[in-house]
Amino acid sequence: MGMSKTYRPYHPEQLFLLPPSLKDWLPKDHLVYFIDEVFDELDLSAIEQVYEREERGYPPYNPRMMAKILFYAQCVGVRSSRKIACRLVEDVAFRVLGAGNFPKFRAICEFRSRHLKALSGLFAQVLLMCDRAELIGMKHVALDGTKIKANASKHKAMSYGRMKEAELRLQKELEQYLRENQAIDEREDRKFGPDRQGDELPPELADREKRLARIREAKAALEAEARQREQEQEADYDSAANHAVGNEDSKHHRKNRARRLRKHPPGTPKDKAQYNFTDPESRIMLNSDKAFIQAYNAQAAVDSKNQIIVAAELTNRAQDGTHLPQVVKAVEANLNRKPYGFSADAGYFSDTNLTCLKDEVIAAYIPPDKQKHNAAQICAPRGRMPKDISHADRMRRKLQTKRGKAEYVLRKQTVEPVFGQIKEARGLRQFLLRGVVKARAEWLMACTAHNLLKLWRATNGFSFGDQQLRKTAQRICLLSLAHPYPQNLPIFKVQ
Repeated sequence: MGMSKTYRPYHPEQLFLLPPSLKDWLPKDHLVYFIDEVFDELDLSAIEQVYEREERGYPPYNPRMMAKILFYAQCVGVRSSRKIACRLVEDVAFRVLGAGNFPKFRAICEFRSRHLKALSGLFAQVLLMCDRAELIGMKHVALDGTKIKANASKHKAMSYGRMKEAELRLQKELEQYLRENQAIDEREDRKFGPDRQGDELPPELADREKRLARIREAKAALEAEARQREQEQEADYDSAANHAVGNEDSKHHRKNRARRLRKHPPGTPKDKAQYNFTDPESRIMLNSDKAFIQAYNAQAAVDSKNQIIVAAELTNRAQDGTHLPQVVKAVEANLNRKPYGFSADAGYFSDTNLTCLKDEVIAAYIPPDKQKHNAAQICAPRGRMPKDISHADRMRRKLQTKRGKAEYVLRKQTVEPVFGQIKEARGLRQFLLRGVVKARAEWLMACTAHNLLKLWRATNGFSFGDQQLRKTAQRICLLSLAHPYPQNLPIFKVQ
């Protein structure tokens, strides 16, 4: 009889003879150890001081541990507080960060909601770390926007025209019900006496009153938004008229203003203006698949060197072009310097945006026409550029040059992959929170997680748990937080 096969020892019931170390549970270059070391050095005073002022009650979970768990979950595409709580029990990486703590999903959700502003503010600190690691070149920054679904259904939206019809219909129904109830009360008073208690509204009447109040509230919100939009348009028209050259241009601007006022009286929204009753601040937008969704417009400016997000913004304005001046200012504010080149797709082309980039002394690469895929390349015409050429024609000639083509092609390979990584790899297809302020904080947290992953991968797999790299991480953080640009101090260079 032959010998039986010998296997490696397997004893599920065996107890550990010595206490296990959390550092031995995962490979040394695991993302968990990187997150652990980096967040030990970040400035979380905005969160910690909230708990230091409160001495009552049971001790809370360590805020640094909770922040580590939330951002590691963002990096691996786990966003639900219930799923995070489940991973803390089942997943080794989450257990390493929890270090024996198992907060319930309600505690995780409340921590995120309570400190949403402070957590989104970590974007600037992580961005400075990436800058100190020389991952940001600022030679070329590409801007683009993507529509991300709001936590609301588009079927819960109503247009301003339908609101006016529904308001009249509900008003007539309420008046009819009141007349009927008054007739019933008078009949019952004659039958039972005037002291009977029967003044409760019937359920159908109460529901209609609630709907009518909600519709009137929505109408008021749309009218306020229309007035604000008119003020912005008036400012744009005044600016355009001031820059207009000649009587013909001035007449053109005056005719446009008069035509707009005739079509829509002041303070009146368009009949197609939408209001969502679940998330009133979200809007119906057209996404890249040409489908209408209830969404927000998430903007990201990405550096071409290592796809680091250098500025991020989120609004409920569907048009991309209005965001460019704001994002350009955010880039300079975040890094204290300007990019040399700035590219965006045709949705951002306007005289206002080109003037903004020119005033900031930034080379613009924004086509006035939508670029078709696999279209034949046109060479720039020879000779000196005419003096009276329009902004659109000037940009067309610029993008037809060899350098213009080389710069604009960076846009597609810089910013679009970032949206793919955030939406596909990490699953940010729909926001969990409602309202533009909370959705913006959620978007900034996702961008922070993206930059953390880029910084981690740029270390070529070395572990930040090693003593040397730990000191490096500390130096990067301390330099970044102490002063935006300290002089004559060593910085970390990625090999």
